[in-house]
Amino acid sequence: MTKIYRIHKPKIVMIGGGTGLPVILRALREQDVDVTAIVTVADDGGSSGEIRKSIADMAPPGDLRNALVALSEMPKIFEELFQYRFHNSDQFLANHSLGNLIIAGLAEMKGSTYAAVQILGKMMQITGDVYPASELPLILHAVFTDGSTSSGESEIVKTGKQIERVFVTNMDGKTIPQPARKVIQAIKEADLIVLGPGSLFTSILPNLMIPAIGEAVKEAAGKVVYICNIMTQRGETEHFTDAQHIHVLNEQLKSPFINTVLVNTKEVPKKYIGQEKGEYLFQVGHDASRLAEEKCEVISADFLHIVNDKVYHDGSKVVSALLGLLDLSAQ
Repeated sequence: MTKIYRIHKPKIVMIGGGTGLPVILRALREQDVDVTAIVTVADDGGSSGEIRKSIADMAPPGDLRNALVALSEMPKIFEELFQYRFHNSDQFLANHSLGNLIIAGLAEMKGSTYAAVQILGKMMQITGDVYPASELPLILHAVFTDGSTSSGESEIVKTGKQIERVFVTNMDGKTIPQPARKVIQAIKEADLIVLGPGSLFTSILPNLMIPAIGEAVKEAAGKVVYICNIMTQRGETEHFTDAQHIHVLNEQLKSPFINTVLVNTKEVPKKYIGQEKGEYLFQVGHDASRLAEEKCEVISADFLHIVNDKVYHDGSKVVSALLGLLDLSAQ
Protein backbone atom coordinates (compact mmCIF):
# COMPACT_ATOMS: atom_id res chain seq x y z
CA MET A 1 0.00 0.00 0.00
CA THR A 2 1.53 3.33 -1.10
CA LYS A 3 1.70 6.06 1.52
CA ILE A 4 -0.18 9.19 0.41
CA TYR A 5 0.63 12.57 1.97
CA ARG A 6 -2.12 15.10 2.63
CA ILE A 7 -2.27 18.72 3.77
CA HIS A 8 -4.86 17.94 6.45
CA LYS A 9 -4.38 14.54 8.04
CA PRO A 10 -7.59 12.66 8.85
CA LYS A 11 -7.82 11.74 12.53
CA ILE A 12 -8.51 8.11 13.35
CA VAL A 13 -9.04 6.87 16.90
CA MET A 14 -8.71 3.13 17.50
CA ILE A 15 -10.29 1.72 20.67
CA GLY A 16 -9.61 -1.79 21.95
CA GLY A 17 -6.86 -4.14 23.04
CA GLY A 18 -5.61 -7.67 22.59
CA THR A 19 -3.87 -9.01 19.48
CA GLY A 20 -6.27 -7.63 16.86
CA LEU A 21 -5.73 -3.92 17.49
CA PRO A 22 -1.96 -3.87 16.72
CA VAL A 23 -2.59 -5.46 13.30
CA ILE A 24 -4.63 -2.44 12.22
CA LEU A 25 -2.35 0.06 13.95
CA ARG A 26 0.65 -1.33 12.09
CA ALA A 27 -1.12 -0.85 8.75
CA LEU A 28 -2.33 2.65 9.69
CA ARG A 29 1.26 3.61 10.54
CA GLU A 30 2.04 3.33 6.84
CA GLN A 31 -0.60 5.93 5.93
CA ASP A 32 -0.49 9.70 6.29
CA VAL A 33 -3.11 9.83 9.02
CA ASP A 34 -3.21 11.04 12.61
CA VAL A 35 -3.60 7.86 14.68
CA THR A 36 -4.57 7.58 18.34
CA ALA A 37 -4.87 4.24 20.13
CA ILE A 38 -7.03 4.11 23.27
CA VAL A 39 -6.16 0.88 25.03
CA THR A 40 -7.99 -1.17 27.65
CA VAL A 41 -6.59 -1.34 31.20
CA ALA A 42 -8.81 -4.14 32.56
CA ASP A 43 -6.47 -7.03 31.72
CA ASP A 44 -5.62 -9.06 34.84
CA GLY A 45 -4.03 -12.16 33.35
CA GLY A 46 -0.49 -13.25 32.49
CA SER A 47 2.45 -10.89 32.86
CA SER A 48 0.20 -7.82 32.96
CA GLY A 49 -1.88 -9.31 35.76
CA GLU A 50 1.16 -10.14 37.87
CA ILE A 51 2.56 -6.63 37.44
CA ARG A 52 -0.68 -4.87 38.36
CA LYS A 53 -0.86 -6.99 41.51
CA SER A 54 2.70 -6.06 42.48
CA ILE A 55 2.67 -2.30 41.86
CA ALA A 56 -0.03 -0.08 43.37
CA ASP A 57 -2.17 1.81 40.82
CA MET A 58 -0.24 0.26 37.94
CA ALA A 59 -2.37 -0.13 34.83
CA PRO A 60 -1.67 -3.45 33.05
CA PRO A 61 1.06 -2.82 30.45
CA GLY A 62 0.63 -5.67 27.94
CA ASP A 63 -1.89 -4.17 25.52
CA LEU A 64 -0.18 -0.77 25.80
CA ARG A 65 3.14 -2.40 24.94
CA ASN A 66 1.70 -4.01 21.81
CA ALA A 67 0.16 -0.72 20.66
CA LEU A 68 3.46 1.11 21.13
CA VAL A 69 5.36 -1.51 19.16
CA ALA A 70 2.77 -1.48 16.35
CA LEU A 71 3.17 2.28 15.87
CA SER A 72 6.94 2.36 16.43
CA GLU A 73 9.52 3.22 13.79
CA MET A 74 12.31 1.51 15.76
CA PRO A 75 14.66 -0.93 14.01
CA LYS A 76 13.46 -4.54 14.10
CA ILE A 77 16.01 -5.61 16.73
CA PHE A 78 14.67 -3.06 19.24
CA GLU A 79 11.13 -4.23 18.62
CA GLU A 80 12.20 -7.82 19.23
CA LEU A 81 13.94 -6.78 22.45
CA PHE A 82 10.87 -4.89 23.71
CA GLN A 83 8.67 -7.90 22.94
CA TYR A 84 11.07 -10.50 24.36
CA ARG A 85 9.40 -12.84 26.85
CA PHE A 86 11.47 -14.65 29.49
CA HIS A 87 11.42 -18.45 29.58
CA ASN A 88 9.23 -20.45 31.94
CA SER A 89 12.36 -21.63 33.73
CA ASP A 90 13.50 -18.12 34.64
CA GLN A 91 11.87 -18.23 38.07
CA PHE A 92 10.44 -14.83 39.06
CA LEU A 93 10.95 -13.46 35.52
CA ALA A 94 9.05 -16.37 33.96
CA ASN A 95 6.62 -15.34 31.20
CA HIS A 96 7.23 -11.61 31.71
CA SER A 97 7.75 -9.51 28.62
CA LEU A 98 10.76 -7.20 28.84
CA GLY A 99 8.61 -4.37 27.50
CA ASN A 100 6.10 -4.88 30.33
CA LEU A 101 8.89 -4.58 32.87
CA ILE A 102 10.22 -1.43 31.21
CA ILE A 103 6.77 0.18 31.30
CA ALA A 104 6.34 -0.87 34.93
CA GLY A 105 9.72 0.55 35.93
CA LEU A 106 9.13 3.83 34.13
CA ALA A 107 5.60 4.10 35.57
CA GLU A 108 6.97 3.66 39.08
CA MET A 109 9.74 6.18 38.36
CA LYS A 110 7.38 8.83 36.96
CA GLY A 111 4.39 8.09 39.15
CA SER A 112 1.92 6.97 36.45
CA THR A 113 1.44 4.53 33.61
CA TYR A 114 0.18 7.38 31.43
CA ALA A 115 3.45 9.30 31.84
CA ALA A 116 5.46 6.16 31.15
CA VAL A 117 3.63 5.46 27.90
CA GLN A 118 4.08 9.05 26.67
CA ILE A 119 7.82 8.95 27.37
CA LEU A 120 8.20 5.57 25.69
CA GLY A 121 6.19 6.83 22.72
CA LYS A 122 8.87 9.44 22.10
CA MET A 123 11.74 7.03 22.73
CA MET A 124 10.24 4.47 20.37
CA GLN A 125 9.50 7.09 17.70
CA ILE A 126 5.86 6.10 17.38
CA THR A 127 3.62 7.47 14.66
CA GLY A 128 0.60 8.84 16.51
CA ASP A 129 -0.41 8.57 20.17
CA VAL A 130 -1.13 5.77 22.62
CA TYR A 131 -3.29 6.44 25.68
CA PRO A 132 -4.51 4.05 28.36
CA ALA A 133 -8.30 4.25 28.56
CA SER A 134 -7.91 5.14 32.23
CA GLU A 135 -4.86 6.12 34.25
CA LEU A 136 -5.79 3.56 36.92
CA PRO A 137 -6.24 -0.20 36.56
CA LEU A 138 -9.87 -1.25 36.25
CA ILE A 139 -11.76 -4.37 37.31
CA LEU A 140 -14.06 -5.90 34.71
CA HIS A 141 -17.33 -7.38 35.99
CA ALA A 142 -19.75 -9.59 34.07
CA VAL A 143 -23.40 -10.44 34.59
CA PHE A 144 -24.32 -13.70 32.89
CA THR A 145 -27.62 -14.66 31.30
CA ASP A 146 -28.33 -17.05 34.19
CA GLY A 147 -28.14 -14.14 36.65
CA SER A 148 -24.76 -15.08 38.16
CA THR A 149 -21.79 -12.71 38.18
CA SER A 150 -18.00 -12.83 38.00
CA SER A 151 -15.17 -10.31 38.33
CA GLY A 152 -11.78 -10.09 36.65
CA GLU A 153 -11.21 -10.58 32.92
CA SER A 154 -9.37 -13.89 33.29
CA GLU A 155 -12.02 -15.33 35.63
CA ILE A 156 -14.93 -14.19 33.45
CA VAL A 157 -13.63 -16.08 30.43
CA LYS A 158 -13.04 -19.25 32.48
CA THR A 159 -16.71 -19.57 33.47
CA GLY A 160 -17.77 -20.52 29.95
CA LYS A 161 -21.14 -18.86 30.59
CA GLN A 162 -22.93 -16.54 28.18
CA ILE A 163 -22.34 -12.91 29.12
CA GLU A 164 -25.34 -10.60 29.24
CA ARG A 165 -23.50 -7.38 30.06
CA VAL A 166 -20.26 -6.06 31.52
CA PHE A 167 -19.22 -3.04 33.54
CA VAL A 168 -16.01 -1.71 35.08
CA THR A 169 -15.03 -0.30 38.46
CA ASN A 170 -11.92 1.20 39.95
CA MET A 171 -9.91 -1.03 42.27
CA ASP A 172 -11.54 0.60 45.31
CA GLY A 173 -14.99 -0.34 44.03
CA LYS A 174 -16.35 3.06 45.02
CA THR A 175 -15.21 5.86 42.70
CA ILE A 176 -16.39 6.12 39.10
CA PRO A 177 -13.71 5.20 36.53
CA GLN A 178 -12.40 8.25 34.69
CA PRO A 179 -10.79 8.45 31.25
CA ALA A 180 -7.10 9.24 30.95
CA ARG A 181 -6.18 12.79 29.99
CA LYS A 182 -6.55 13.63 26.28
CA VAL A 183 -8.77 10.60 25.60
CA ILE A 184 -12.04 12.53 25.36
CA GLN A 185 -10.42 15.28 23.30
CA ALA A 186 -9.11 12.69 20.82
CA ILE A 187 -12.58 11.16 20.44
CA LYS A 188 -14.23 14.55 19.93
CA GLU A 189 -11.74 15.53 17.22
CA ALA A 190 -11.75 12.18 15.39
CA ASP A 191 -12.99 11.76 11.84
CA LEU A 192 -13.28 8.02 12.43
CA ILE A 193 -13.66 6.15 15.72
CA VAL A 194 -12.82 2.51 15.16
CA LEU A 195 -13.70 -0.27 17.61
CA GLY A 196 -11.70 -3.48 17.34
CA PRO A 197 -10.91 -5.94 16.12
CA GLY A 198 -10.70 -7.68 19.46
CA SER A 199 -12.58 -9.56 22.14
CA LEU A 200 -16.02 -7.97 22.33
CA PHE A 201 -16.61 -8.23 26.08
CA THR A 202 -13.02 -8.10 27.38
CA SER A 203 -11.09 -5.83 25.00
CA ILE A 204 -13.58 -3.42 23.46
CA LEU A 205 -16.44 -2.93 25.91
CA PRO A 206 -14.22 -2.28 28.98
CA ASN A 207 -13.18 0.99 27.32
CA LEU A 208 -16.73 2.02 26.48
CA MET A 209 -17.97 1.16 29.98
CA ILE A 210 -15.95 4.06 31.37
CA PRO A 211 -18.98 6.41 31.44
CA ALA A 212 -17.29 9.48 29.97
CA ILE A 213 -15.76 7.47 27.11
CA GLY A 214 -19.05 5.78 26.24
CA GLU A 215 -20.86 9.11 26.15
CA ALA A 216 -18.11 10.75 24.10
CA VAL A 217 -18.28 7.99 21.49
CA LYS A 218 -22.08 8.22 21.26
CA GLU A 219 -21.93 12.01 20.87
CA ALA A 220 -18.93 12.10 18.55
CA ALA A 221 -19.12 13.96 15.26
CA GLY A 222 -16.93 11.34 13.60
CA LYS A 223 -18.25 8.10 12.13
CA VAL A 224 -18.14 5.10 14.52
CA VAL A 225 -16.92 1.89 12.87
CA TYR A 226 -16.87 -1.62 14.29
CA ILE A 227 -14.46 -4.19 12.87
CA CYS A 228 -16.28 -7.44 13.53
CA ASN A 229 -14.21 -10.42 14.61
CA ILE A 230 -13.69 -13.14 12.02
CA MET A 231 -13.98 -16.00 14.51
CA THR A 232 -16.14 -16.60 17.56
CA GLN A 233 -14.39 -16.73 20.91
CA ARG A 234 -14.71 -19.35 23.63
CA GLY A 235 -16.26 -17.96 26.79
CA GLU A 236 -17.42 -14.74 25.10
CA THR A 237 -19.08 -14.91 21.70
CA GLU A 238 -19.65 -18.57 20.91
CA HIS A 239 -22.07 -18.99 17.98
CA PHE A 240 -22.43 -15.20 17.58
CA THR A 241 -23.31 -13.65 14.24
CA ASP A 242 -22.01 -10.25 13.17
CA ALA A 243 -25.45 -8.79 13.92
CA GLN A 244 -25.27 -10.08 17.50
CA HIS A 245 -21.97 -8.25 17.97
CA ILE A 246 -23.62 -4.99 16.92
CA HIS A 247 -26.70 -5.68 19.03
CA VAL A 248 -24.58 -6.18 22.15
CA LEU A 249 -22.67 -2.95 21.58
CA ASN A 250 -25.84 -0.93 21.00
CA GLU A 251 -27.55 -2.54 24.00
CA GLN A 252 -24.62 -1.88 26.32
CA LEU A 253 -24.49 1.80 25.40
CA LYS A 254 -28.30 2.03 25.15
CA SER A 255 -28.11 3.66 21.74
CA PRO A 256 -27.70 2.56 18.08
CA PHE A 257 -24.32 4.30 17.93
CA ILE A 258 -22.49 2.04 15.44
CA ASN A 259 -22.57 3.72 12.02
CA THR A 260 -20.63 1.14 10.00
CA VAL A 261 -19.54 -2.47 10.47
CA LEU A 262 -16.73 -4.20 8.57
CA VAL A 263 -17.53 -7.89 7.99
CA ASN A 264 -15.28 -10.59 6.57
CA THR A 265 -16.99 -12.73 3.92
CA LYS A 266 -14.03 -14.94 2.98
CA GLU A 267 -14.57 -18.49 4.18
CA VAL A 268 -12.08 -19.68 6.79
CA PRO A 269 -10.48 -23.03 5.85
CA LYS A 270 -11.99 -25.98 7.72
CA LYS A 271 -8.68 -26.82 9.45
CA TYR A 272 -9.12 -23.70 11.60
CA ILE A 273 -12.70 -24.47 12.62
CA GLY A 274 -13.60 -26.05 15.97
CA GLN A 275 -10.16 -26.09 17.56
CA GLU A 276 -10.62 -27.71 20.95
CA LYS A 277 -7.45 -26.35 22.57
CA GLY A 278 -7.32 -23.05 20.71
CA GLU A 279 -9.09 -19.81 21.48
CA TYR A 280 -11.31 -19.81 18.40
CA LEU A 281 -14.27 -22.01 17.61
CA PHE A 282 -16.23 -21.12 14.48
CA GLN A 283 -16.42 -18.41 11.88
CA VAL A 284 -18.72 -15.54 12.82
CA GLY A 285 -21.93 -15.91 10.83
CA HIS A 286 -23.21 -13.17 8.54
CA ASP A 287 -26.80 -12.05 9.22
CA ALA A 288 -27.66 -9.34 6.69
CA SER A 289 -31.30 -8.96 7.72
CA ARG A 290 -30.51 -8.51 11.41
CA LEU A 291 -27.73 -6.06 10.58
CA ALA A 292 -30.28 -4.01 8.65
CA GLU A 293 -32.43 -3.90 11.80
CA GLU A 294 -29.46 -2.44 13.71
CA LYS A 295 -29.46 0.43 11.17
CA CYS A 296 -25.78 0.45 10.33
CA GLU A 297 -23.91 0.49 7.04
CA VAL A 298 -22.29 -2.85 6.18
CA ILE A 299 -19.00 -3.23 4.33
CA SER A 300 -18.46 -6.91 3.55
CA ALA A 301 -15.25 -8.09 1.89
CA ASP A 302 -12.37 -10.54 2.07
CA PHE A 303 -10.48 -9.32 5.15
CA LEU A 304 -8.98 -12.72 6.00
CA HIS A 305 -5.26 -13.17 6.68
CA ILE A 306 -3.77 -16.35 8.15
CA VAL A 307 -0.33 -16.17 9.77
CA ASN A 308 1.38 -19.02 11.62
CA ASP A 309 -1.88 -20.99 11.64
CA LYS A 310 -3.73 -18.13 13.33
CA VAL A 311 -6.65 -16.17 11.89
CA TYR A 312 -6.24 -12.39 11.67
CA HIS A 313 -7.62 -9.46 9.74
CA ASP A 314 -5.62 -8.29 6.74
CA GLY A 315 -4.45 -4.89 8.02
CA SER A 316 -3.94 -3.36 4.58
CA LYS A 317 -7.41 -4.35 3.36
CA VAL A 318 -9.06 -3.09 6.54
CA VAL A 319 -7.23 0.24 6.33
CA SER A 320 -8.26 0.61 2.68
CA ALA A 321 -11.89 0.19 3.77
CA LEU A 322 -11.47 2.66 6.63
CA LEU A 323 -9.93 5.31 4.42
CA GLY A 324 -12.67 4.69 1.90
CA LEU A 325 -15.16 5.82 4.54
CA LEU A 326 -13.33 9.14 4.57
CA ASP A 327 -13.56 9.42 0.77
CA LEU A 328 -9.79 9.07 0.62
CA SER A 329 -7.69 6.81 -1.56
CA ALA A 330 -5.72 4.09 0.17
CA GLN A 331 -4.01 2.84 -2.98
